Amino acid sequence: MFRTHDCGELRLDNVNESVTLSGWVSNKREMGPFLFMVLYDRYGETQIVFEDSKIIEEAGKCSLEDVVQVTGFVRDRGDNRTDRYKTGDVEVIAEEFILLSKSKPMPYDHRKDTAEAIKLKYRYLDIRKSEVKNYLILRHNITRTVSNYLDKLGFLNIETPILTKSTPEGARDFLVPSRITKHSFYALPQSPQLFKQLLMVGGMDRYYQIAKCFRDEDLRADRQPEFTQIDIEMSFADEDDIMGIAENMIREVFREVKGLDIPEVPLMTYAYAMNNYGSDAPDTRYDMKLITLDPVFENSSFEAFKNAANDESQIIKGIVVEETAEEFSKNKIKRIEKDVQSDGAQGLAFIKNINGEIESPLAKFFSDEEKNALIEKIPVNGTMLLAAGKKNVILKAMGNLRKRMAAEKNLVSNDDYAFVWITEFPAFEYDEENDKWNAVHHPFTDFDLNEALAAKDRSTVLSRAYDLVINGHEVGGGSVRIHDFEKQKEVFKFIGISEEEAKEKFSFLLDGLTFGAPPHCGLAFGLDRLVMLLAGTEAIRDVIAFPKTTSASCLMSEAPSGVTKAQLDELYIKLSE
Repeated sequence: MFRTHDCGELRLDNVNESVTLSGWVSNKREMGPFLFMVLYDRYGETQIVFEDSKIIEEAGKCSLEDVVQVTGFVRDRGDNRTDRYKTGDVEVIAEEFILLSKSKPMPYDHRKDTAEAIKLKYRYLDIRKSEVKNYLILRHNITRTVSNYLDKLGFLNIETPILTKSTPEGARDFLVPSRITKHSFYALPQSPQLFKQLLMVGGMDRYYQIAKCFRDEDLRADRQPEFTQIDIEMSFADEDDIMGIAENMIREVFREVKGLDIPEVPLMTYAYAMNNYGSDAPDTRYDMKLITLDPVFENSSFEAFKNAANDESQIIKGIVVEETAEEFSKNKIKRIEKDVQSDGAQGLAFIKNINGEIESPLAKFFSDEEKNALIEKIPVNGTMLLAAGKKNVILKAMGNLRKRMAAEKNLVSNDDYAFVWITEFPAFEYDEENDKWNAVHHPFTDFDLNEALAAKDRSTVLSRAYDLVINGHEVGGGSVRIHDFEKQKEVFKFIGISEEEAKEKFSFLLDGLTFGAPPHCGLAFGLDRLVMLLAGTEAIRDVIAFPKTTSASCLMSEAPSGVTKAQLDELYIKLSE
């Protein structure tokens, strides 16, 4: 037996018991004739005291991070109790000592700031010594809570294939060449979408899976090439059913792992979110909504604003930062303008309310009526930042500016949580570059077909999709699916997928829809993002055991890597220069 207790378990109730502990050495010091050692594992730390000279000689040879086993009896620390660790009321007086494994010197000092690349190269050490360990425990607790909750509601945990067919789902596929079928490839699934719909056709009624998904796309702080979804699908259900189940599941997760009670989550339409927050995933922990200024400048003598105010394709939007007029120097505004321009806006203007008077380089162009209208929108000593241009560009630019200003002003804490459902997404968006319509969510999302056929502008057609947003992050999203074969064919026509291509890419789904598909809907939560938010960290790689870098590489295993010519020959692949 390597241990009778873990290193975080012993309490005063264990005093005088004989125990065996195993773990890593985190601290070692000699004090007079005694040797003190702190042993740790994933559960906690325990102080070991060596009083026998023979054992001291043996234990004194070990180094930090060696793996050791100690047997002894538990003693009350009395006046030397500490609250630095959970076992601080007691210590173990060593009677036997065994060195189980030697450790080389650590490649970095975990107590000091260390380059992220070094930590990722030695990720197993980072897990052992840092907060990452607790993030992984949190992740386990979340998935356990989810599984227990869904099991009680009759959902079945069903696995779907990892090696599947390449289908157009919005991102590049990771391809896996087949050795058995010459010149053919599998694709790693971007999601289990088609399979979970076919499980509904198969009568499974309620499905879920903690599913691995793969997308070959540019990375960022909250994106990895392989990620994990809490994937859910149910038959004979609509939006209210699936959203209610999903909301209660998240409520259960927050109650179990954070001790927080989540109130009823409000609904917000996509149009309202974009118009007021410049984002379809708004952070509602703070106000600072976007202000529409078109009515103010309809008759302005400032041509850029007047033109934008009278053009349906353009918009003028502003945000107000209160009590900061004196903080906005010319250099700071120039810096902010560069950020806005990087998001596509042509420029950024500012208007200050200095004791009830407008101050701005543009003030000379404003009429008294315009000044009065602006004064009503800007509190005393506040500053409005505003931009004009194409709607989609300005909404995105000002939405991002809103988030940057909130971060700069420390308006939110990672311990605060704000939830909102976003609904009534557009079903289609126009791709100017390729002169075609695309599905906003995915081509299996339901909508009103008659409305779409009659619409002059398909961007006005609303889908039956929904997203759950937490603190400005889309954590979950889904939709009511199309279960009618003829309607699904019509959607493929809308987005430029020919009948031949539809058969080639989606034949197994289309065939399934012809055999009595039940009405069904689903939703998937990004597990990594959810854990990130609950952990209060800023990047999903913090909560993944072995993550990739922003160049999609693993510094620890050195993947991706080259392979031998023999391996390539087996796959009928020749590399180009």
